Amino acid sequence: MQPSEILKELYDLTKTSSKGVEALYEAEQKLAEAEHALDTVEARAFLDADGTVADRQALSRLEAADIRLERDLAKAQVNRIKTKMRTIESAIMAHATMSKLMQAEMKL
Repeated sequence: MQPSEILKELYDLTKTSSKGVEALYEAEQKLAEAEHALDTVEARAFLDADGTVADRQALSRLEAADIRLERDLAKAQVNRIKTKMRTIESAIMAHATMSKLMQAEMKL
């Protein structure tokens, strides 16, 4: 790789990383909304159900199953973004190291 290629790659990675911060915020916001919806549906279903506590818990979980899936998918999205950001950070560090090595070679 040429120094200009490394610099371009560093610029692109940094730009992508910056976008990741906003994407992570939006995904965490969606997750919080999904968790709130799940808690609300499950609690209302529990209060509306008849029977033993175990029966009411089972019915409320069944009632909230679709909402729970939405929450789980929102969690997966947050985790995916965090993983991608860690990968980008690692790539930035690797490119920065390559850049420093090239500078050291040029001095020789």
